[in-house]
Amino acid sequence: MNDELVRLREQLEALTSELAETNQGVVALYAELEDNATRLREASELKSRFLSYMSHEFRTPLGAIRSIARILLDRLDGPLTSEQQVQVEFIRTSATELSEMVDDLLDLAKVEAGRVTISPAWFEMVDLFSALRGMFKPILSSDSVSLIFEEPAGVGSLYSDDKKLSQILRNFISNALKFTPKGEVRVTAGVTNEHFVTFAVSDTGIGIAPEYLGAIFQDFVQVDAPIQKRLRGAGLGLSLSRKLAQVLGGDVAVTSVVGEGSTFSVTIPKELAPGKDNGR
Repeated sequence: MNDELVRLREQLEALTSELAETNQGVVALYAELEDNATRLREASELKSRFLSYMSHEFRTPLGAIRSIARILLDRLDGPLTSEQQVQVEFIRTSATELSEMVDDLLDLAKVEAGRVTISPAWFEMVDLFSALRGMFKPILSSDSVSLIFEEPAGVGSLYSDDKKLSQILRNFISNALKFTPKGEVRVTAGVTNEHFVTFAVSDTGIGIAPEYLGAIFQDFVQVDAPIQKRLRGAGLGLSLSRKLAQVLGGDVAVTSVVGEGSTFSVTIPKELAPGKDNGR
């Protein structure tokens, strides 16, 4: 009996010692994970500060370039030859693209740093679509592509940040127009269920290969297609759209068939609860 007690005591002591070593290992691993998490947070904050700083610094020279190009194109300093007209127009277009990229970088930095401001209010879908239609009407450069806004029947009023939603839809529409040589770009809105509404931008463009669909909403991702090589972009618009959609309590999605077109959609709550998690 005494031998059995001794054996059990030794087993208990061995088990206690093993548990103590395991506990020390867990504590050390937790400390290492916490240290890595701290470093990741610091790296993320540094990246956000860098993006924000550089975005602000780029604004002034880009604004100057666009203003000078506008003066030259308006012939305020004299006439231009046809070749000079082409060159100055190229400068203006490039500066505009860079300016839009800077805006996306700045917005991305704000979202990632948690400094984006949400201002929810009640608004009507008809008013949102009307404003978007007015924004894109002056820049529709080709008669071979139609931009169609379907009447948002049955959606009613929404309580959300219409400016953030408009920014998401502008990104979707701009991309659709860019990669649709002919046909149409159609914007729709429909009720998903009693709590959510989905906005979709469908086009009859070049489409996206299946291998790119999983990564297309990541930062700096671009589709490897011949037309993509001719149309510049930083690959930030879709990433920013997803982050803004998540801030609004929703998310984005895409479906596409190569050669037939794509549909980008964003689903958000009908009524955003400020300061609360609007998980779907």
